[in-house]
Amino acid sequence: MFQSVEALDGPDTFVPAYQDDVGDLKLPATFVWGAATAAYQIEGAADTEGRGQTIWDEFSHLEPTRTNNESGDVACDHYNRMQEDVALLKSYGVDCYRFSICWSRIVPSGGRNDPVNPAGIKFYNDLINCLLAQGIQPVATLYHWDLPLVLQKRYQGMLNTAEFQADFVHYARLCFRHFGDRVKQWITFNEPYIISVYGFHSGVLAPGHSTQNGNDSSTEPFRVAHSIILAHAATVEMYMQEFYDAHRAEISIVLNGDYYEPFDAHNPADVAAAQRGMEFYIAWFADPVYLGSDYPACMREQLGTRLPTFSLAEQDLLKRTAQYNTFYGMNHYTSQFAKARTSAPSADDHTGNIETLPHNSEGKVIGPVSGVSWLRVTPVQFRKLLNWIWEKYGRTIFVTENGCPCPGEHDMTVDQAVNDHFRIRYFGLYLDAIARAISEDRVKIGGYYAWSLMDNFGK
Repeated sequence: MFQSVEALDGPDTFVPAYQDDVGDLKLPATFVWGAATAAYQIEGAADTEGRGQTIWDEFSHLEPTRTNNESGDVACDHYNRMQEDVALLKSYGVDCYRFSICWSRIVPSGGRNDPVNPAGIKFYNDLINCLLAQGIQPVATLYHWDLPLVLQKRYQGMLNTAEFQADFVHYARLCFRHFGDRVKQWITFNEPYIISVYGFHSGVLAPGHSTQNGNDSSTEPFRVAHSIILAHAATVEMYMQEFYDAHRAEISIVLNGDYYEPFDAHNPADVAAAQRGMEFYIAWFADPVYLGSDYPACMREQLGTRLPTFSLAEQDLLKRTAQYNTFYGMNHYTSQFAKARTSAPSADDHTGNIETLPHNSEGKVIGPVSGVSWLRVTPVQFRKLLNWIWEKYGRTIFVTENGCPCPGEHDMTVDQAVNDHFRIRYFGLYLDAIARAISEDRVKIGGYYAWSLMDNFGK
Protein backbone atom coordinates (compact mmCIF):
# COMPACT_ATOMS: atom_id res chain seq x y z
CA MET A 1 0.00 0.00 0.00
CA PHE A 2 1.18 3.52 -0.88
CA GLN A 3 1.64 5.39 2.39
CA SER A 4 2.99 8.66 3.63
CA VAL A 5 4.14 9.91 7.01
CA GLU A 6 0.60 11.09 7.66
CA ALA A 7 -0.67 7.55 7.18
CA LEU A 8 1.46 6.25 10.03
CA ASP A 9 -0.51 8.01 12.76
CA GLY A 10 -2.99 5.18 12.89
CA PRO A 11 -4.81 2.61 10.76
CA ASP A 12 -7.99 4.62 10.46
CA THR A 13 -6.57 7.99 9.42
CA PHE A 14 -5.83 7.22 5.82
CA VAL A 15 -7.84 6.44 2.71
CA PRO A 16 -5.63 4.02 0.68
CA ALA A 17 -4.88 4.93 -2.88
CA TYR A 18 -5.13 1.33 -4.00
CA GLN A 19 -5.42 -1.90 -2.02
CA ASP A 20 -3.36 -3.88 -4.52
CA ASP A 21 -0.19 -3.27 -6.44
CA VAL A 22 -0.26 -1.94 -9.96
CA GLY A 23 -1.80 -4.50 -12.29
CA ASP A 24 -0.43 -5.87 -15.54
CA LEU A 25 -3.12 -4.50 -17.82
CA LYS A 26 -2.36 -3.86 -21.48
CA LEU A 27 -2.91 -0.50 -23.11
CA PRO A 28 -4.18 -0.21 -26.70
CA ALA A 29 -1.54 -0.36 -29.43
CA THR A 30 -2.65 3.11 -30.55
CA PHE A 31 -2.02 4.63 -27.10
CA VAL A 32 0.60 7.41 -27.32
CA TRP A 33 3.24 8.39 -24.78
CA GLY A 34 4.59 11.87 -24.44
CA ALA A 35 5.98 14.65 -22.28
CA ALA A 36 4.82 18.24 -21.95
CA THR A 37 6.36 21.67 -21.32
CA ALA A 38 5.45 25.37 -21.46
CA ALA A 39 7.41 28.02 -23.36
CA TYR A 40 7.93 30.59 -20.60
CA GLN A 41 8.89 27.92 -18.09
CA ILE A 42 11.70 26.36 -20.17
CA GLU A 43 12.76 28.45 -23.18
CA GLY A 44 14.67 31.30 -21.57
CA ALA A 45 16.16 33.70 -24.14
CA ALA A 46 13.67 36.26 -22.89
CA ASP A 47 15.24 39.17 -24.78
CA THR A 48 16.73 37.20 -27.68
CA GLU A 49 16.14 37.65 -31.42
CA GLY A 50 13.14 39.92 -31.27
CA ARG A 51 11.01 38.22 -28.62
CA GLY A 52 8.60 40.64 -26.96
CA GLN A 53 7.85 40.69 -23.26
CA THR A 54 4.99 38.67 -21.78
CA ILE A 55 2.85 39.26 -18.70
CA TRP A 56 5.02 36.70 -16.93
CA ASP A 57 8.19 38.68 -17.59
CA GLU A 58 6.65 41.63 -15.80
CA PHE A 59 5.03 39.54 -13.08
CA SER A 60 8.22 37.70 -12.13
CA HIS A 61 10.33 40.88 -11.99
CA LEU A 62 8.06 43.44 -10.35
CA GLU A 63 7.80 41.38 -7.15
CA PRO A 64 10.29 38.51 -7.47
CA THR A 65 9.17 36.93 -4.19
CA ARG A 66 5.92 35.98 -5.92
CA THR A 67 7.89 33.44 -7.96
CA ASN A 68 10.44 32.46 -5.29
CA ASN A 69 12.92 34.89 -6.85
CA GLU A 70 12.85 32.80 -10.03
CA SER A 71 11.96 33.76 -13.58
CA GLY A 72 11.94 32.49 -17.14
CA ASP A 73 14.82 34.73 -18.22
CA VAL A 74 17.10 31.74 -18.69
CA ALA A 75 15.08 28.83 -17.28
CA CYS A 76 16.23 25.57 -18.92
CA ASP A 77 17.76 27.48 -21.83
CA HIS A 78 15.67 25.38 -24.21
CA TYR A 79 15.88 28.08 -26.88
CA ASN A 80 19.62 27.46 -27.17
CA ARG A 81 19.59 23.77 -26.24
CA MET A 82 16.65 22.65 -28.32
CA GLN A 83 18.49 19.90 -30.20
CA GLU A 84 19.87 18.46 -26.95
CA ASP A 85 16.39 18.45 -25.45
CA VAL A 86 14.91 16.68 -28.45
CA ALA A 87 17.67 14.08 -28.20
CA LEU A 88 16.67 13.62 -24.55
CA LEU A 89 13.07 13.09 -25.62
CA LYS A 90 14.22 10.54 -28.17
CA SER A 91 16.14 8.65 -25.48
CA TYR A 92 12.93 8.33 -23.48
CA GLY A 93 11.15 6.65 -26.38
CA VAL A 94 8.20 9.06 -26.46
CA ASP A 95 5.75 9.17 -29.34
CA CYS A 96 4.76 12.83 -28.94
CA TYR A 97 5.98 16.07 -27.44
CA ARG A 98 3.52 18.71 -26.25
CA PHE A 99 5.11 22.17 -26.25
CA SER A 100 3.70 25.67 -26.28
CA ILE A 101 4.43 28.49 -28.69
CA CYS A 102 5.35 31.85 -27.20
CA TRP A 103 2.96 34.36 -28.77
CA SER A 104 5.38 37.26 -28.24
CA ARG A 105 8.17 35.33 -29.99
CA ILE A 106 5.94 35.19 -33.09
CA VAL A 107 4.34 38.64 -32.79
CA PRO A 108 6.41 40.63 -30.24
CA SER A 109 3.66 43.18 -29.57
CA GLY A 110 0.89 40.61 -30.01
CA GLY A 111 -1.60 42.56 -32.13
CA ARG A 112 -3.09 41.76 -35.52
CA ASN A 113 -1.54 44.90 -37.00
CA ASP A 114 1.86 44.46 -35.34
CA PRO A 115 5.01 43.14 -37.07
CA VAL A 116 5.78 39.41 -37.20
CA ASN A 117 9.16 38.14 -35.97
CA PRO A 118 10.84 35.82 -38.51
CA ALA A 119 13.34 34.55 -35.93
CA GLY A 120 10.49 33.26 -33.76
CA ILE A 121 8.91 31.46 -36.67
CA LYS A 122 12.29 29.93 -37.53
CA PHE A 123 12.78 28.63 -33.99
CA TYR A 124 9.49 26.73 -33.94
CA ASN A 125 10.00 25.48 -37.50
CA ASP A 126 13.38 24.14 -36.42
CA LEU A 127 11.87 22.53 -33.30
CA ILE A 128 9.08 20.85 -35.27
CA ASN A 129 11.46 19.61 -37.95
CA CYS A 130 13.89 18.31 -35.33
CA LEU A 131 11.10 16.41 -33.58
CA LEU A 132 9.88 14.83 -36.80
CA ALA A 133 13.43 13.85 -37.77
CA GLN A 134 13.56 11.86 -34.51
CA GLY A 135 10.18 10.25 -35.12
CA ILE A 136 8.39 12.36 -32.49
CA GLN A 137 5.05 13.95 -33.31
CA PRO A 138 4.71 17.62 -32.34
CA VAL A 139 1.63 18.64 -30.35
CA ALA A 140 1.43 22.44 -30.22
CA THR A 141 -0.29 24.59 -27.61
CA LEU A 142 -0.99 28.12 -28.80
CA TYR A 143 -1.37 29.69 -25.37
CA HIS A 144 0.17 28.56 -22.09
CA TRP A 145 -0.39 31.64 -19.93
CA ASP A 146 2.12 34.03 -21.56
CA LEU A 147 0.09 36.88 -23.06
CA PRO A 148 2.18 39.54 -24.85
CA LEU A 149 2.64 42.33 -22.32
CA VAL A 150 1.76 45.01 -24.87
CA LEU A 151 -1.77 43.62 -25.19
CA GLN A 152 -2.28 43.74 -21.43
CA LYS A 153 -1.21 47.38 -21.44
CA ARG A 154 -3.01 48.27 -24.69
CA TYR A 155 -6.53 47.12 -23.86
CA GLN A 156 -6.37 45.02 -20.64
CA GLY A 157 -5.81 41.79 -22.51
CA MET A 158 -8.43 39.12 -21.88
CA LEU A 159 -10.71 41.56 -20.10
CA ASN A 160 -11.47 43.03 -23.54
CA THR A 161 -13.23 40.13 -25.25
CA ALA A 162 -13.54 41.57 -28.77
CA GLU A 163 -9.96 42.84 -29.05
CA PHE A 164 -8.44 39.74 -27.50
CA GLN A 165 -10.43 37.40 -29.72
CA ALA A 166 -9.42 39.26 -32.88
CA ASP A 167 -5.73 39.30 -31.93
CA PHE A 168 -5.68 35.67 -30.83
CA VAL A 169 -7.34 34.44 -34.04
CA HIS A 170 -4.77 36.39 -36.05
CA TYR A 171 -1.90 34.86 -34.07
CA ALA A 172 -3.39 31.38 -34.40
CA ARG A 173 -3.75 31.84 -38.17
CA LEU A 174 -0.04 32.68 -38.41
CA CYS A 175 0.83 29.49 -36.53
CA PHE A 176 -1.46 27.34 -38.66
CA ARG A 177 0.00 28.89 -41.81
CA HIS A 178 3.64 28.38 -40.84
CA PHE A 179 3.49 25.12 -38.88
CA GLY A 180 0.20 23.46 -39.74
CA ASP A 181 1.52 21.22 -42.52
CA ARG A 182 3.44 19.23 -39.86
CA VAL A 183 1.44 19.67 -36.63
CA LYS A 184 -1.44 17.19 -36.48
CA GLN A 185 -2.77 18.03 -33.03
CA TRP A 186 -3.43 21.60 -31.90
CA ILE A 187 -4.39 22.91 -28.48
CA THR A 188 -5.69 26.47 -28.26
CA PHE A 189 -5.48 27.24 -24.51
CA ASN A 190 -3.93 25.51 -21.55
CA GLU A 191 -5.95 25.52 -18.31
CA PRO A 192 -8.33 28.46 -18.67
CA TYR A 193 -9.46 27.86 -15.08
CA ILE A 194 -5.96 28.62 -13.80
CA ILE A 195 -5.70 31.68 -16.05
CA SER A 196 -9.06 33.01 -14.84
CA VAL A 197 -8.92 32.21 -11.14
CA TYR A 198 -5.24 32.45 -10.25
CA GLY A 199 -4.56 35.36 -12.59
CA PHE A 200 -7.71 37.39 -11.90
CA HIS A 201 -9.09 36.26 -8.52
CA SER A 202 -6.28 35.45 -6.10
CA GLY A 203 -3.70 37.24 -8.23
CA VAL A 204 -0.95 34.73 -7.42
CA LEU A 205 -0.20 34.21 -11.12
CA ALA A 206 0.26 36.71 -13.95
CA PRO A 207 -1.05 39.32 -14.47
CA GLY A 208 -1.69 39.37 -10.71
CA HIS A 209 -5.19 40.85 -10.55
CA SER A 210 -7.19 40.67 -7.33
CA THR A 211 -9.55 42.81 -5.30
CA GLN A 212 -6.70 43.44 -2.85
CA ASN A 213 -4.69 45.25 -5.52
CA GLY A 214 -7.52 47.33 -6.91
CA ASN A 215 -9.24 44.97 -9.34
CA ASP A 216 -12.59 43.16 -9.10
CA SER A 217 -12.27 39.50 -8.16
CA SER A 218 -16.04 39.09 -8.21
CA THR A 219 -16.35 39.58 -11.98
CA GLU A 220 -12.95 39.51 -13.70
CA PRO A 221 -12.42 35.71 -13.62
CA PHE A 222 -15.72 35.16 -15.40
CA ARG A 223 -15.05 37.87 -17.97
CA VAL A 224 -11.66 36.34 -18.73
CA ALA A 225 -13.14 32.83 -18.99
CA HIS A 226 -15.77 34.18 -21.38
CA SER A 227 -13.06 35.70 -23.59
CA ILE A 228 -11.08 32.46 -23.67
CA ILE A 229 -14.10 30.32 -24.58
CA LEU A 230 -15.09 32.62 -27.43
CA ALA A 231 -11.52 33.02 -28.70
CA HIS A 232 -11.19 29.25 -28.68
CA ALA A 233 -14.43 28.75 -30.61
CA ALA A 234 -13.54 31.43 -33.16
CA THR A 235 -10.12 29.85 -33.67
CA VAL A 236 -11.59 26.39 -34.14
CA GLU A 237 -14.01 27.72 -36.74
CA MET A 238 -11.24 29.60 -38.54
CA TYR A 239 -9.09 26.46 -38.61
CA MET A 240 -11.89 24.32 -40.00
CA GLN A 241 -12.73 26.88 -42.69
CA GLU A 242 -9.21 27.79 -43.79
CA PHE A 243 -6.83 24.93 -42.95
CA TYR A 244 -8.58 21.65 -42.21
CA ASP A 245 -8.96 20.46 -45.80
CA ALA A 246 -5.23 20.88 -46.40
CA HIS A 247 -3.85 19.72 -43.04
CA ARG A 248 -6.47 17.45 -41.43
CA ALA A 249 -5.29 18.08 -37.87
CA GLU A 250 -7.26 17.74 -34.65
CA ILE A 251 -7.92 20.83 -32.56
CA SER A 252 -9.25 21.26 -29.04
CA ILE A 253 -8.52 22.81 -25.63
CA VAL A 254 -6.85 21.57 -22.43
CA LEU A 255 -8.82 21.79 -19.17
CA ASN A 256 -7.51 21.03 -15.72
CA GLY A 257 -9.63 19.66 -12.93
CA ASP A 258 -9.66 17.89 -9.58
CA TYR A 259 -12.17 15.21 -8.66
CA TYR A 260 -14.31 16.02 -5.62
CA GLU A 261 -15.53 13.39 -3.19
CA PRO A 262 -18.27 14.40 -0.71
CA PHE A 263 -16.94 15.31 2.73
CA ASP A 264 -19.75 13.20 4.21
CA ALA A 265 -21.01 10.62 1.72
CA HIS A 266 -24.23 10.25 3.74
CA ASN A 267 -25.02 13.97 3.68
CA PRO A 268 -27.00 14.98 0.55
CA ALA A 269 -25.69 18.54 0.84
CA ASP A 270 -22.07 17.36 0.60
CA VAL A 271 -22.91 14.97 -2.25
CA ALA A 272 -24.45 17.90 -4.13
CA ALA A 273 -21.49 20.11 -3.21
CA ALA A 274 -19.03 17.64 -4.76
CA GLN A 275 -20.89 17.65 -8.06
CA ARG A 276 -21.39 21.41 -7.97
CA GLY A 277 -17.68 21.87 -7.35
CA MET A 278 -16.83 19.99 -10.55
CA GLU A 279 -19.42 21.99 -12.49
CA PHE A 280 -17.79 25.24 -11.33
CA TYR A 281 -14.31 23.86 -11.99
CA ILE A 282 -14.58 21.82 -15.19
CA ALA A 283 -18.02 22.23 -16.76
CA TRP A 284 -17.60 26.02 -16.58
CA PHE A 285 -15.47 25.63 -19.71
CA ALA A 286 -16.32 22.16 -20.96
CA ASP A 287 -20.08 22.68 -21.36
CA PRO A 288 -19.75 25.60 -23.84
CA VAL A 289 -16.78 24.04 -25.66
CA TYR A 290 -17.84 20.40 -25.95
CA LEU A 291 -21.62 20.63 -25.68
CA GLY A 292 -22.10 24.00 -27.37
CA SER A 293 -24.32 24.98 -24.46
CA ASP A 294 -24.59 27.71 -21.86
CA TYR A 295 -22.66 27.70 -18.61
CA PRO A 296 -23.90 25.13 -16.04
CA ALA A 297 -27.26 25.98 -14.50
CA CYS A 298 -25.82 25.99 -10.97
CA MET A 299 -23.40 28.75 -12.03
CA ARG A 300 -26.20 30.84 -13.49
CA GLU A 301 -28.25 30.36 -10.33
CA GLN A 302 -25.52 31.43 -7.93
CA LEU A 303 -23.63 34.05 -9.91
CA GLY A 304 -26.45 35.91 -11.63
CA THR A 305 -25.16 38.97 -13.47
CA ARG A 306 -21.55 38.22 -12.46
CA LEU A 307 -21.60 35.56 -15.17
CA PRO A 308 -21.49 36.97 -18.72
CA THR A 309 -24.19 36.07 -21.21
CA PHE A 310 -23.57 34.57 -24.64
CA SER A 311 -25.24 36.57 -27.41
CA LEU A 312 -27.33 34.73 -30.01
CA ALA A 313 -24.42 34.93 -32.46
CA GLU A 314 -22.04 33.57 -29.82
CA GLN A 315 -24.45 30.76 -28.98
CA ASP A 316 -24.53 29.81 -32.65
CA LEU A 317 -20.72 29.88 -32.80
CA LEU A 318 -20.47 27.50 -29.84
CA LYS A 319 -23.05 25.14 -31.33
CA ARG A 320 -21.30 25.13 -34.73
CA THR A 321 -17.84 24.44 -33.34
CA ALA A 322 -18.58 21.97 -30.53
CA GLN A 323 -18.42 19.00 -32.92
CA TYR A 324 -14.93 19.91 -34.11
CA ASN A 325 -13.39 19.51 -30.64
CA THR A 326 -12.72 15.84 -31.25
CA PHE A 327 -10.58 15.15 -28.16
CA TYR A 328 -10.65 16.19 -24.52
CA GLY A 329 -7.31 17.54 -23.24
CA MET A 330 -7.18 16.71 -19.53
CA ASN A 331 -4.65 18.02 -17.01
CA HIS A 332 -5.01 16.33 -13.64
CA TYR A 333 -2.90 16.03 -10.52
CA THR A 334 -5.00 15.45 -7.41
CA SER A 335 -8.44 15.25 -5.77
CA GLN A 336 -10.17 16.63 -2.69
CA PHE A 337 -13.22 16.34 -0.45
CA ALA A 338 -15.99 18.91 -0.91
CA LYS A 339 -18.05 20.20 1.99
CA ALA A 340 -21.17 22.32 1.52
CA ARG A 341 -21.00 25.71 3.19
CA THR A 342 -24.06 26.59 5.27
CA SER A 343 -23.64 30.35 4.89
CA ALA A 344 -24.46 32.34 1.76
CA PRO A 345 -21.67 32.49 -0.84
CA SER A 346 -19.29 35.42 -0.65
CA ALA A 347 -19.48 38.20 -3.21
CA ASP A 348 -16.46 36.81 -5.06
CA ASP A 349 -17.07 33.06 -4.63
CA HIS A 350 -16.05 31.00 -7.68
CA THR A 351 -16.30 27.52 -6.15
CA GLY A 352 -20.03 26.84 -5.97
CA ASN A 353 -20.00 27.75 -2.27
CA ILE A 354 -18.02 24.72 -1.18
CA GLU A 355 -15.09 24.16 1.13
CA THR A 356 -12.37 21.82 -0.12
CA LEU A 357 -10.51 19.62 2.35
CA PRO A 358 -7.86 16.86 2.23
CA HIS A 359 -9.84 14.75 4.74
CA ASN A 360 -13.43 13.56 5.08
CA SER A 361 -15.92 13.70 7.98
CA GLU A 362 -14.24 10.64 9.55
CA GLY A 363 -10.84 12.32 9.54
CA LYS A 364 -9.43 10.09 6.80
CA VAL A 365 -7.14 11.84 4.32
CA ILE A 366 -7.77 11.30 0.63
CA GLY A 367 -4.20 10.24 -0.11
CA PRO A 368 -0.54 10.70 0.77
CA VAL A 369 0.84 14.19 0.39
CA SER A 370 3.54 14.79 -2.23
CA GLY A 371 6.32 17.34 -2.30
CA VAL A 372 3.72 20.14 -2.33
CA SER A 373 0.91 20.39 0.20
CA TRP A 374 -1.91 20.68 -2.33
CA LEU A 375 -1.04 17.55 -4.33
CA ARG A 376 -2.10 14.22 -2.82
CA VAL A 377 -1.84 10.85 -4.51
CA THR A 378 -5.42 9.95 -5.52
CA PRO A 379 -5.50 7.46 -8.43
CA VAL A 380 -8.91 6.06 -7.47
CA GLN A 381 -10.41 9.51 -7.89
CA PHE A 382 -8.45 10.00 -11.10
CA ARG A 383 -10.21 6.97 -12.55
CA LYS A 384 -13.56 8.36 -11.38
CA LEU A 385 -12.80 11.66 -13.11
CA LEU A 386 -11.90 9.90 -16.37
CA ASN A 387 -15.29 8.22 -16.25
CA TRP A 388 -17.10 11.46 -15.35
CA ILE A 389 -15.56 13.30 -18.31
CA TRP A 390 -16.15 10.45 -20.76
CA GLU A 391 -19.79 10.04 -19.73
CA LYS A 392 -20.48 13.77 -19.82
CA TYR A 393 -18.61 14.83 -22.97
CA GLY A 394 -18.01 11.67 -25.00
CA ARG A 395 -14.62 12.65 -26.42
CA THR A 396 -11.43 10.62 -26.54
CA ILE A 397 -9.37 11.80 -23.56
CA PHE A 398 -5.71 12.68 -23.76
CA VAL A 399 -4.11 13.12 -20.35
CA THR A 400 -2.05 16.13 -21.37
CA GLU A 401 -0.42 16.72 -17.97
CA ASN A 402 0.11 14.50 -14.93
CA GLY A 403 2.92 14.14 -12.42
CA CYS A 404 4.11 15.13 -8.96
CA PRO A 405 7.13 16.28 -6.97
CA CYS A 406 8.28 13.85 -4.30
CA PRO A 407 8.64 14.79 -0.60
CA GLY A 408 12.07 16.17 0.25
CA GLU A 409 13.09 16.52 -3.37
CA HIS A 410 15.17 19.66 -2.82
CA ASP A 411 17.35 17.83 -0.29
CA MET A 412 18.03 14.84 -2.54
CA THR A 413 21.06 14.03 -4.64
CA VAL A 414 20.52 13.83 -8.39
CA ASP A 415 20.53 10.03 -8.26
CA GLN A 416 17.99 10.01 -5.45
CA ALA A 417 15.73 12.46 -7.28
CA VAL A 418 15.85 10.47 -10.51
CA ASN A 419 15.15 7.16 -8.83
CA ASP A 420 12.77 8.30 -6.10
CA HIS A 421 10.26 5.64 -5.12
CA PHE A 422 7.47 8.11 -4.41
CA ARG A 423 7.24 9.56 -7.92
CA ILE A 424 7.73 6.18 -9.59
CA ARG A 425 4.85 4.83 -7.51
CA TYR A 426 2.70 7.85 -8.35
CA PHE A 427 3.15 7.32 -12.09
CA GLY A 428 2.53 3.61 -11.72
CA LEU A 429 -0.75 4.07 -9.85
CA TYR A 430 -2.08 6.73 -12.20
CA LEU A 431 -1.18 4.72 -15.29
CA ASP A 432 -2.86 1.72 -13.69
CA ALA A 433 -5.98 3.85 -13.24
CA ILE A 434 -5.88 4.71 -16.95
CA ALA A 435 -5.49 1.05 -17.91
CA ARG A 436 -8.41 0.07 -15.66
CA ALA A 437 -10.58 2.88 -17.03
CA ILE A 438 -9.90 1.67 -20.58
CA SER A 439 -10.20 -2.08 -20.06
CA GLU A 440 -12.89 -2.24 -17.37
CA ASP A 441 -14.88 0.98 -17.80
CA ARG A 442 -14.59 1.29 -21.60
CA VAL A 443 -13.39 4.89 -21.42
CA LYS A 444 -11.62 6.02 -24.61
CA ILE A 445 -8.19 7.39 -23.67
CA GLY A 446 -5.76 8.20 -26.46
CA GLY A 447 -2.52 8.98 -24.65
CA TYR A 448 -0.58 10.21 -21.65
CA TYR A 449 1.86 13.15 -21.32
CA ALA A 450 4.08 13.36 -18.26
CA TRP A 451 4.55 16.79 -16.70
CA SER A 452 7.17 17.90 -17.10
CA LEU A 453 10.03 17.01 -19.39
CA MET A 454 12.36 19.22 -17.35
CA ASP A 455 12.44 21.58 -14.39
CA ASN A 456 10.75 24.97 -14.72
CA PHE A 457 12.07 28.51 -14.22
CA GLY A 458 15.43 29.29 -12.65
CA LYS A 459 17.28 31.82 -10.53
